[in-house]
Amino acid sequence: MNNRPLCIALLKFPSPAEPILNRQMNEFHILSSIRKKYEINESLFATTGNVIFPNYHAVRLLACKMNASRELQNHPEQAVRAGQLNAMGLIDEIYHYVLRLYEETANPEVFARALKKFNQTAGSKKANNTLHLFGVLFPPIEVYTGKNTLDNYLKSGAGDKPHTVVTLEEMILLYFANFNPANTVFKELFDDKDLKERTSYFQSIVELEKFFQTEKRFGPQNQFIFDLLRAPILASPNSLEGQLAYIKKNWGLILSDKFLKKILGAGDLINEDAKLIFHGEPATPPVPTYSIENMKGVGLLDYERFTSDLDWMPNVVLLAKNTYVWLDQLSKKYRRSITKLNEIPDEELDRLARWNITALWLIGIWERSPASQKIKQWTGNPEAVSSAYSLYDYTIATDLGGEEAFQNLRYRAWLRGVRLAGDMVPNHMGIYSKWVVEHPDYFIQSDYPPYPNYKFTGGNLADHNDIEIRIEDGYWSRSDAAVVFQRVDKLNGSIRYIYHGNDGTHMPWNDTAQLDFLKAEVREAVVQTILHVARKFSIIRFDAAMTLTKRHFQRLWYPQPGSGGDIPSRSDYELSTEEFNKLFPNEFWREVVDRINQEMPDTLLLAEAFWLLEGYFVRTLGMHRVYNSAFMHMLMKEENSKYRELIRNTMHYNPEILKRYVNFMSNPDEQTAIAQFGKDDKYFGAALMMVTLPGLPMFAHGQVEGYTEKYGMEYKRAYYNEEPDLQLIRRHEQEIFPLLGKRHLFSQVTNFELFDFIDDNDNLNENVFAYSNKIGNERALIFYHNKYEETSGRIKTTIGRNTGTTEKPNIVYKNLGQALELSNAENVFYIYKDYKTNLEYIRSAKDMHERGMHIELKAFQYRIFLDFKEVHDSNGEYARLDSHLHREGVSDIFQELLLVRAFPIHLKLFDLINDSTIKLLLKQCTDVDTQKPPAKVVLTHIVSRYQSFVRILNSIYPLGIEPTSCFEILGDRLQTIVHLSAEIQHAGNNNKLWLELTQQHHCIILYCWAIIDSFGLKDKTEIFQNLRLDKAFRDIFESFTATKESVTDSIALLKLLLADNVFLFTTQNEIEEYFNRPDVKDFININEHDAVLYFNKERFEELIRWMLITGVIHSTVDGEKLSSAIKHMSSTSANILKLSEEVGYRLDKLKSRLSILLLIQKGK
Repeated sequence: MNNRPLCIALLKFPSPAEPILNRQMNEFHILSSIRKKYEINESLFATTGNVIFPNYHAVRLLACKMNASRELQNHPEQAVRAGQLNAMGLIDEIYHYVLRLYEETANPEVFARALKKFNQTAGSKKANNTLHLFGVLFPPIEVYTGKNTLDNYLKSGAGDKPHTVVTLEEMILLYFANFNPANTVFKELFDDKDLKERTSYFQSIVELEKFFQTEKRFGPQNQFIFDLLRAPILASPNSLEGQLAYIKKNWGLILSDKFLKKILGAGDLINEDAKLIFHGEPATPPVPTYSIENMKGVGLLDYERFTSDLDWMPNVVLLAKNTYVWLDQLSKKYRRSITKLNEIPDEELDRLARWNITALWLIGIWERSPASQKIKQWTGNPEAVSSAYSLYDYTIATDLGGEEAFQNLRYRAWLRGVRLAGDMVPNHMGIYSKWVVEHPDYFIQSDYPPYPNYKFTGGNLADHNDIEIRIEDGYWSRSDAAVVFQRVDKLNGSIRYIYHGNDGTHMPWNDTAQLDFLKAEVREAVVQTILHVARKFSIIRFDAAMTLTKRHFQRLWYPQPGSGGDIPSRSDYELSTEEFNKLFPNEFWREVVDRINQEMPDTLLLAEAFWLLEGYFVRTLGMHRVYNSAFMHMLMKEENSKYRELIRNTMHYNPEILKRYVNFMSNPDEQTAIAQFGKDDKYFGAALMMVTLPGLPMFAHGQVEGYTEKYGMEYKRAYYNEEPDLQLIRRHEQEIFPLLGKRHLFSQVTNFELFDFIDDNDNLNENVFAYSNKIGNERALIFYHNKYEETSGRIKTTIGRNTGTTEKPNIVYKNLGQALELSNAENVFYIYKDYKTNLEYIRSAKDMHERGMHIELKAFQYRIFLDFKEVHDSNGEYARLDSHLHREGVSDIFQELLLVRAFPIHLKLFDLINDSTIKLLLKQCTDVDTQKPPAKVVLTHIVSRYQSFVRILNSIYPLGIEPTSCFEILGDRLQTIVHLSAEIQHAGNNNKLWLELTQQHHCIILYCWAIIDSFGLKDKTEIFQNLRLDKAFRDIFESFTATKESVTDSIALLKLLLADNVFLFTTQNEIEEYFNRPDVKDFININEHDAVLYFNKERFEELIRWMLITGVIHSTVDGEKLSSAIKHMSSTSANILKLSEEVGYRLDKLKSRLSILLLIQKGK
């Protein structure tokens, strides 16, 4: 199979307004000695006018040669990565382009003038010597290859540009290449040390910079050309990636975005070395249509054999971790070396448990094939480890701590309710593995190369004295992707050509060896290995499981005659269905499941399977769970109608299959969840569906933290320097992880229903997913709008589910009430909560049965309703509440019910406390003539209103309040208030302890206090709560044009005044309890500083002044005792305020000394 080598030409087509640059060849110069050392005989990077085409093959080859000459085992920091080498070359060529653009669009002939200046400052002889030695050390390609002499080259030119000018430009760029600290690892390629020592090169660079400071500026920031070229280096001195990012961001006016993106994205070699083939956007999996034909294997009719779940299985929530990368990230997080499984901190396991993660998938935990590592390192990634799916043997990797470390982690995870999941790769082993050495007959193979042009002259990949293993040379040159590798037995000289693992969709997996499942002994050996894995892991994930179904194993490896093979050369091994079935009689996976159910039943089997085999794997082959990649692809692409169709088809065929799906937003083979869904509402909408749909939710490595790097299976560490996105984690903790604790409500399919969402125009809107589920008395109703637009509409009827069999389906449709199994009685209502907003709603059961539910949804908005509670409306108050709310949510339905009940009381209270009453009271408080009965006018005005207020209060809340006696108490209170106001006015400025009762705000608060206080109830806070007086008083205070903040403060103060009065306390315990009350703490603004609690001076003084007034009023039976009460309590108040100042407003000291003070005052 010959694949064309990858050729990349990145072209920027100039617009009519852009210049067509001089078609000069610019070369990235390398020291002549280095060219010889590494046998480099072609230009690595070249620019022709507007075209830039880096030679990636040469870059990889050079990286490989450089690494081969370095002692990387002892000095791994000296490793050359092809991606970094490519980045260095890209920067150099961008600099070439900038210089060309500068000269041809902004400053014509500038470099010719620079050369003239160079000759003047250095002298012609020194200048010529410098240019000549530069040409000797860094010869242009035509000189290096002998097509021209250096002297002739320097005397000639390219078009109308002398080569001496070109050489001067190259010398300037050589300076910047050496100046750049990020180029240190490559410095042997272009070290200018010799040029510095033997010529005036460095001094000339200094003079040239001075010269350019007299020339025109250039670039988006209008800089001198040297400053322009220096800017990316200074911005990110130790990172070529950072420099390219700076160029991309800041040089848009010099290089268009399109041009830069193509340059900086060429091959993505910076972070993913040797990435040769670029895939387009992943194709969305097709929507399954279930039938006997597509639910059967080779010669096997469809039948139903689900494997029953054990009790823990439906509630599994799986988190994937690339083991080596995770350990590296933990090492950075905890600032210590963490390389073994037993070294994983308990804190990490505690966090998983706190997040309600119940299973941890450790990717890459087995002993890997060292040949895989060699392949990756020899092709330019010196840091690579072996692929996690190229295994040497199913033993815990030694460098992860081996079996002992694994058992330690397993035990600690188990204590926290976290089970471990492990991979099993049944399709193949590593190219160099224990089985390849000991059981070479287990593998699909040939005695000769399937293609005569295959050559195997590369390095030996086996670490064994008796065998040699080589992959085909085309893999090293990237010119071909051979389907076999060579195994040489050095003991007997035999040679086998063993096929690489292959799924027929892409290139072979060149570090693997394909097992031959046509052989019974191979199938049994794999079954025994699976049982071995099951003894270690509660959950087994089977990699590429679909390749081992009979239908597809035959298609790939032993195709039927005339059908051709999906794998090159396998048509030579055609078998009829009959012949194939004789050798491979039963479905391998059915045998595996039956053996596991018999010998290790407490094991959850999870299959990575595609190709429309999802239903077959769980329904017929008996796997507990199967990958559902459609969830990720369709939701990411917003192909919502397709995913609804997938659910509908599954529900109409066999709903049990839906419960068996593994839903994920990313997996190790795909782009990260963040790359696909972002970090905002679309991500969280999809995540909500993932954790609330039936099935098994799976989180990818780094998904919760918001990492953007896709970790290769050969990664030993993360290459991106990423920090966890704390805001994203917090949002998971607030919105997603609590729902994982309710997986029992979502995971099953018995009561799951999907609804049609009909918009307000009576059209089906398939961008809205609306579904419900139920277990016991718990119910959930979920909406998610997976589209960037707003919508509103109603759900009423389900899409239907099959309650019959697959052979005789019976599709049953339900309304919303039936789906949630709600009562249909007239007097039944349901109260439920919006999980995200914590608002509660009330709906008539009858209404939900008949009309469903109407809802408005913004772009990518979700709503989830939980905690359904049934209430019976015996007196019509729930109906009134439903009408009152108009489908709006409230923070507490039962508080709102209290408000509805108390509404008639509030109306009477509003009538009692109104503008005219307050004006009358203010007038009396302002009149200082204390001889006349000032309160009588007010009392006459309110008597009928007060009595009406008490009557309605007693009818709704029979508190036993006697209107006449209460009115007398109110009269005494008002009389004292008026007298007290007069006393305060007479005192004038002599006593600043007192609040001015002639102020409207003070007058209103005292009047409100007097009304409630007149009831004579011991616990006034209870009536405040039951009557929702906070709402009533808020409306009253707001009606007197108070600010929102002052209203809140006034209500808080009123509640405090109606509770205990600090002047009446006599024990330390009473004071301690008082200042520990949250409402008191809030009012006096308790704050902590250096572990000491302080209170606010002004707020405390305000509280004491109010306590003084209400204390005086309470202590005064008639006007004759007022003076003595004022005198006594004024003294107490003054002492309290003085004491608060003395203790520095420290709460602890105030409490300890206040009881002593009050006892003394009481004694007086």
